[in-house]
Amino acid sequence: MRKIIILFIAFVCFLLPEMLLAQQFQLSSPDGRLQVKIHYDKTLSFSIVKNEQTIIPSATIAMKLANATIPGENDKINKTVTHTVNELVHPVVPVKNSTIQDNYNELILQFNDHFNIIFRAYNDAIAYRFQTDFPDSIIVQNEKFNIALPADAEAWPAFITGKDNVHDKWMNPYEHIYQKMQVRNINENKIAQLPLLIGLNQQGKLLITESDLYDYPGLYFEGTGSDKLQSVFPPRVKSNVQNIRGQGGWDRTLHPASVYDDIAKTKGTRSFPWRILAVADRDDQLLDNEIVYKLAEPNRIQNSAWIKPGLVAWDWWNDWNITGVDFHAGINTDTYKYYIDFASRNHLPYIIMDEGWYELGNLTQVKPVINMQELVQYAGKRNVGIILWCSWLTLDHQMEEALNLFRQWGIKGIKVDFMDRDDQAMVNFYWQCAASAAKHHLLVDFHGAHKPTGLNRTYPNVVNFEGVPGLEQDKWTDSLTTPTMAVTLPYIRMFAGPMDYTPGAMRNAQKKDFRPINDNPMSLGTRCQQLAMYVIFDAPLQMLSDNPTTYEKNKECLDFIAGVPTTWDQTIPLGGEVGEYVALARRKGTKYFVGAMTNWHARDITIDFSFLPAGTHPIIIFQDGVNADRNGTDFKKVEKTVTRNDKLTIHLAPGGGWAARIE
Repeated sequence: MRKIIILFIAFVCFLLPEMLLAQQFQLSSPDGRLQVKIHYDKTLSFSIVKNEQTIIPSATIAMKLANATIPGENDKINKTVTHTVNELVHPVVPVKNSTIQDNYNELILQFNDHFNIIFRAYNDAIAYRFQTDFPDSIIVQNEKFNIALPADAEAWPAFITGKDNVHDKWMNPYEHIYQKMQVRNINENKIAQLPLLIGLNQQGKLLITESDLYDYPGLYFEGTGSDKLQSVFPPRVKSNVQNIRGQGGWDRTLHPASVYDDIAKTKGTRSFPWRILAVADRDDQLLDNEIVYKLAEPNRIQNSAWIKPGLVAWDWWNDWNITGVDFHAGINTDTYKYYIDFASRNHLPYIIMDEGWYELGNLTQVKPVINMQELVQYAGKRNVGIILWCSWLTLDHQMEEALNLFRQWGIKGIKVDFMDRDDQAMVNFYWQCAASAAKHHLLVDFHGAHKPTGLNRTYPNVVNFEGVPGLEQDKWTDSLTTPTMAVTLPYIRMFAGPMDYTPGAMRNAQKKDFRPINDNPMSLGTRCQQLAMYVIFDAPLQMLSDNPTTYEKNKECLDFIAGVPTTWDQTIPLGGEVGEYVALARRKGTKYFVGAMTNWHARDITIDFSFLPAGTHPIIIFQDGVNADRNGTDFKKVEKTVTRNDKLTIHLAPGGGWAARIE
């Protein structure tokens, strides 16, 4: 017996140094429902508990530098600092709400070797970031964010599809379809972009994304064939393929030719991107979560009064296909005057002149068929601003020259296209473009873009991002912009920030009737689903994708669209399920708008109007017609009154929608 006791004491003494080395911390959300439990013992890991149930068993995090790993085996947490913040944020461009409550508890772990790790606990998210304080620049070889999920967890990944070579692997326009599957079925060859949505069995949803991405590559996850996911990043680019003038994509697409064996070379003293793990008990709580915006760097633009979001008459989707005019429609001055007149009559503040107005490769050389000064003056007299499309690569070569010229012309914004990457160098282009455009008082709409990471807070002149399989896909395929995708995007892609989906099709078809036609395109789903998108989709710069002639022939729908704001004072989720349906109310001043959409399954849902103020309110409703299941263009307009005590059961046709304006 004595021998056993002696052996036990010896065993404990052997373990005691390891036990003493281990450090543990806990941080709770302001409401106490969410906790992150942090454990440091040579490696740093954490778990997340919600309502006393563990929802994330373990996540291991680290940053590997060229000459060290942080935290390292011999590092120690010397000091902890805690903060509680409860303040109101007032966005320059209110995408969801004009007032955002920013309430969190913060824990800073200060290590003994030039770095900190910061954790924040919100009522609906846990976030963390690395900070370093090295005197010189550093090379980040890799960053570890490996997460173990509950058994049988589901995911909705969108996989990148680049070939496994240095030229193509990380070329990614973020225009991929979401696929529902078990996490364990994501194998090592599959790389998922963010945001990534995870189903936690009976514990709701988890959404992983990032914020304040600067001078660093975007975060992705790859599978392991188990319930674990591990982080992966685009490598730092050493050189790019030399484009040959006149050959496909020469003025816009830049493929890596060689890469370094690391992911970033950056300042030694800096904060790194926030890693976000947002939680939701119900799917519709994802619709009103603004954690990405709250974690982004605050506004850098001192005078932002010139930033004016709004609706846009767009040319490219409808292929300039106007009729009933006495001139040849196309990319020319007369056609754009027609678009300007249309915008002016319907109080649309902008038109976009998409690809074709300048000689490729030179933004200062306007094509002879366009009289830019005449168009700008013509538009100005009618209170319409012009936004110009440009290739990012050409803009990068001519940034100051082109933007200064645009300012002299009186241009109001730029639509920058075809970046299609989010390695460190390309991420930096976004920041350079946003800052330069702000200096020249130009709005920016990024296309061919990675997901938003809060840049629109830091530079609020950045008013939209594509990074979504939008309506343009209907010009050449029937497999991407489906009604199912339309009721998936609000819960995943839209969580990250605004999205330029470009709705507004007036030719609408059920599956059996749909055909991809480039110069006379249509949409999958019903007319009312297109109308509902103007209420549901976040887009401070929102397109009217169809052509003016067609809109004029559908005046009731045009009037509804033209009356929908693009920024909001309040967003009110009304129910939904990822990939099934979505219902949402919005408020702008004293007006309310409601939108609902379904996938290819017809369904009845109930709209609860308890969000309204007291009194009786007139409501104008656009609902799927009786025959919308046969003909997607069929709709019915209804005018009635509602009160906050009313509940209305509505019917949505396959691929259908419902939209309403309430005074």
